[in-house]
Amino acid sequence: MLLAFDIANTNIKIGMFDGDKLRATWRISTGVQRMADEYAVMLLNLLKHQGIDFKDIKEGAMSCVVPPLVTTFNELFERYFNIKPLVVGPGVKTGVRIRYPNPREVGADLIANAAAALHLYKPPIIVVALGTATAFAIVSKGGDYLGGVIAPGLGISAEALYTRTAALPRVELAKPKKAIGDNTQTSMQSGLIFGWAGLIEGIVSRIQKELGEKAMVVATGGYADIIAKETKAIDKVNPDLTLIGIKVIHDMNRE
Repeated sequence: MLLAFDIANTNIKIGMFDGDKLRATWRISTGVQRMADEYAVMLLNLLKHQGIDFKDIKEGAMSCVVPPLVTTFNELFERYFNIKPLVVGPGVKTGVRIRYPNPREVGADLIANAAAALHLYKPPIIVVALGTATAFAIVSKGGDYLGGVIAPGLGISAEALYTRTAALPRVELAKPKKAIGDNTQTSMQSGLIFGWAGLIEGIVSRIQKELGEKAMVVATGGYADIIAKETKAIDKVNPDLTLIGIKVIHDMNRE
């Protein structure tokens, strides 16, 4: 079995692959101060609850956008599973040609998303990751990573409204009944949910024009489901896209 980690700024998504099948997924909060042993306690309990014997884990891989946690999770893999994991990054085969002057600038999660998209769908593809940030990854018809767009995330924007104003409350990120809010809460929900739907539509439209052709739009990340319901710009939602990309890149480097 392959144990994969998608280590992001707010959450860590964990995937257990049995062959090509994604057998189980979990999500835990990211904590830079946590030790490898603390993460291991949580992980071993999750495995036990799912009926998975940790001794069956023979391979490991991860993408990480929180640099200090690379060392932490390398230690976890080596101490508890006696595995040297593959870390998505420079020097690793990905199957994605990155058309950046400095390819090292591209986040490991975005590379994994592009690899998964190329594995699952026909390019050109626009991957929209709706997480801590709202990040677009654009893959050309020829399979090249052309570049991206990075905007603030829905969650941190909602939190900023609460923390940086004197009177606005913290609100549930849920769709209001109509665009015109009749109280503070629904007005904020309208701006957040419909605002992000509009952001996606506007940026996707500009990207399509620059590409000169229709590209499939795939959404992933914690807020993908809620936003995808509010716009026709998103063709597919795949919540496990990054984990699948990590698996694809792992297999490519195992051969």
